[in-house]
Amino acid sequence: MSEILISEKQVQSVMTKSSLPVGGYSVNPYVGCTHACKYCYASFMKRFTGHTEPWGTFLDVKNWEPIKDPHKFDGQRIVIGSVTDGYNPQEEHYRRTRRLLEELQGAQAEILVTTKSDLVLRDLDVLSTFPKVTVSWSINTLDEQFKNDMDEAVSIERRLAAMKQVYDKGIRTVCFISPIFPGITDVWSIMERVREQCDLIWLENLNLRGQFKPVIMRYIAEKYPHLMPLYDEIYNKGKRNWWHRLEEDVQRFATEHEMPYLRNDLPYGRAEKGKPILVNYLYHEEIRLNNNK
Repeated sequence: MSEILISEKQVQSVMTKSSLPVGGYSVNPYVGCTHACKYCYASFMKRFTGHTEPWGTFLDVKNWEPIKDPHKFDGQRIVIGSVTDGYNPQEEHYRRTRRLLEELQGAQAEILVTTKSDLVLRDLDVLSTFPKVTVSWSINTLDEQFKNDMDEAVSIERRLAAMKQVYDKGIRTVCFISPIFPGITDVWSIMERVREQCDLIWLENLNLRGQFKPVIMRYIAEKYPHLMPLYDEIYNKGKRNWWHRLEEDVQRFATEHEMPYLRNDLPYGRAEKGKPILVNYLYHEEIRLNNNK
């Protein structure tokens, strides 16, 4: 693991109105993320932060003015970790996500945590005080070697174990199969593995853009050369055929297993055990357009 450059940053507020499809507020207690995912879309943040270091090698720890009136966020959805992971390894020491949750206590808000970590288990005592809570883990493989090639977060097995603990505590859980690597991510094996311990399964495509596209394409050429024609078709020629076939297969899977299937929606509630709700986020541009209407 690379040496991490850590600094502290004063900000007026940590709460930002969200442009994400799920709406509400987007909250990122850190700038940067030390999970260093090779495909991380959030690396675009370097354009605004002044960092020249490689993505994954720096972390700005935010200090903010205390949230004085948590009821200001009543009825809102608050997404923790849209361009960072609020439970990166440094959170164990700096506890900024913990502080945020404590300051928000009393708000009648919906809390959505997105993470690749099991450190979220530490904060179940606070999370359980909110009326609506969802914890989502990104899991796009069951192959630990492929995971290690792609990120420096905790193992897939640790994520799955944390998911089960949170699910068993009665908190709504999500398996976020993201990003789906065509020809590599075994969507079916993941769904079979998690459907007894989550309420929703979200599906998101690998959307290659920006500086990480050549990194991923070189990786595929080196490790999975037989997939290069497929990746050329999808990521250089812009063809969607593979994604359309996947979507059809997922719909059939949902029907066969009596699992609700939605496209670009985020309902709240617990699902029947063994029948999580499948939600398709495969087409980012369409989702954004639909939510801006």
